Amino acid sequence: MKTKKSDSIGNNFFPVFSKYDMKEVKIEDQGLARYINLETEIIYLGGINSNKLFAKSKIPIIERLINNIMRTEQYTGKKIKAYKVINAAFEIIDKKTKTNPMQVFIDALQNAAPKEETTRLRFGGISVPKAVDIAPQRRLDIAIRNISMSSVSASHKNKKSIEACLADELIKASKNDVSSFAVAKKNDIERVAKSAR
Repeated sequence: MKTKKSDSIGNNFFPVFSKYDMKEVKIEDQGLARYINLETEIIYLGGINSNKLFAKSKIPIIERLINNIMRTEQYTGKKIKAYKVINAAFEIIDKKTKTNPMQVFIDALQNAAPKEETTRLRFGGISVPKAVDIAPQRRLDIAIRNISMSSVSASHKNKKSIEACLADELIKASKNDVSSFAVAKKNDIERVAKSAR
C-alpha cells in the first residue's frame, strides 16, 4: 500500500505540528493572513517551489522559521538541528506563558512586521529617499528574518542557549516590547520611512 507524502514526512518528521492546536490560532492582521500557512499536513522539504511566484506562502510558517534559522553559519544545512531548537523554544514558551506557542509566534510576527520602508528615487543626478508601503509577503519575510537573526546573535558567546534566546525574543515581540530586536528594528524602519514621506 502506498503512503501519501504527507504521511511519510509530515507529522512524523515535524511532531511540533501535532502537539499544538492550530485551530485556536487567530491572525488579526488581515494583510498577513493569506501569507501565513498554518496547515499541518503538507511539509515541503527542499526547494520544490523555489522558482514559483508566491510559493513561499504555501510553505508552513514553522518551516519558514526553521529555514531562516538555517541561514546562519552555525546551522547552515542542518535542518534537524534547527528544528530541535524551535521545538525546545516552543516548549519554553509553553511553560513560561501557559498559552499556545503558535499564537505567541503569530503575534510576534504581526508585531515585528514593518508596514512601510524607504526606497531611493533618482531625480536628475540626485537620489532622494521616498517612503513606500511594504508588500505583505516582504513584511513577513522581514519579521521572520529579524526574529531568527536576533536569537542566533544573542546566543553567540553567551551562556544562554539559542532555545532560550528564541523563546525570549518571541515572547517580547508578541507583547510588542521595544526591548525585542525585531520590534526595535521595525520601529527604526518605520521611523526612517516617516521622515522620508
